[in-house]
Amino acid sequence: MYDVLILGAGASGLMCAANLSKKLRIGIIDVNEKPAKKLKISGGGKCNITNVSVELKHYLGDHQLLESVFKKYSRDQLLDFLERNKIALELRKGRYYFCKKSSDDIINLLLRNTNYCEMILGEKILDLTKKNDFFEIVTEKQNYKSKKVVVATGGESFKNLGASDIGLQIAQKFDLRVEKFSPALVGLTLQKEQFWMKALSGLSCYVKIKVDERVIDEEMLFAHKGISGPAVLSASLYWKKGEISIDFLPNNEIIKLIKNGGKKLLSSAMPLPKRLAKALIHAVGFKDKECNKIGKEELKLLEKLHRYSFAPAGNFGFSKAEVSRGGICSKELDPKTLETKKEKGLYFIGEVVDITGELGGYNFQWAFSSAYVCAKAIKKAYLTST
Repeated sequence: MYDVLILGAGASGLMCAANLSKKLRIGIIDVNEKPAKKLKISGGGKCNITNVSVELKHYLGDHQLLESVFKKYSRDQLLDFLERNKIALELRKGRYYFCKKSSDDIINLLLRNTNYCEMILGEKILDLTKKNDFFEIVTEKQNYKSKKVVVATGGESFKNLGASDIGLQIAQKFDLRVEKFSPALVGLTLQKEQFWMKALSGLSCYVKIKVDERVIDEEMLFAHKGISGPAVLSASLYWKKGEISIDFLPNNEIIKLIKNGGKKLLSSAMPLPKRLAKALIHAVGFKDKECNKIGKEELKLLEKLHRYSFAPAGNFGFSKAEVSRGGICSKELDPKTLETKKEKGLYFIGEVVDITGELGGYNFQWAFSSAYVCAKAIKKAYLTST
């Protein structure tokens, strides 16, 4: 019999366990033979932990829940925790915090802080029921009982690491509303009219992508299957169907480039790789020529480079997605504790909750913050009951 069983040994599961009381009997169940597999490979093995600006506008989901959780465990508190434990970080592009050496640094820290817990690894979770005030967890190997259960099973991305929708299955078992998982932070595929982009595979440029009212500014990568890179991955979080708009020259005005270009070919006057510049002007129906020979009607065509609109065909799917959009509906949870309102003793944290951030450390921040809030609530519940 356990006091707390945590389902999932990822970022949120380990962080939750690390902040519980050593007086409690705690078990952590995971399908993998080793904990924190996704954490280990994220960010090229250096893990983008958080961001300089953890603002609610960078998240899709319940902002009231986010605000409640971040007030209890903020970015500054996470950075202080890492600093106190001598985890060296580096700041990239002035906004992204990564582990300086390796994601192993933060994994080892979490494992040291959870060495009092029982790790139950290599066991696939099949079911969760509740009988006589105790939860019973069924794995493919055996059954476990616990007074409280924390569901930290993540989403469906990285299926090769054992990812599944078991968290949603558990939620539905307890009559909790869920939003089906879909791929997020993922590349977008193209319609036939945009296949010209595939020929640019390997090239990248700084862009602004607009999806509905959201504007993402970052690098975009032309890929063999379509378009990718940080700007596209973050934009994919908000795109479901319909058009997106790309500004290929966000830091330059095409009119000024032409005015200052003189006898230069337009493709040479544009601050882009020449192959990319030529492909872009061809895509808007313009034939490359000297800047001083460009007329007013042609200028109208070229202004489309600031708002090149098209509808992606789809996305690269779960196999390429960084995270999953969807999860247990946030309204089912108490924002102060992450406990379900319908079933006492049952908690959901991290990616399995219907809150998803853009690329840039936002999702790990949510994972760590929600885990901390949940752990503190469980500790408080045990203190008041004893």
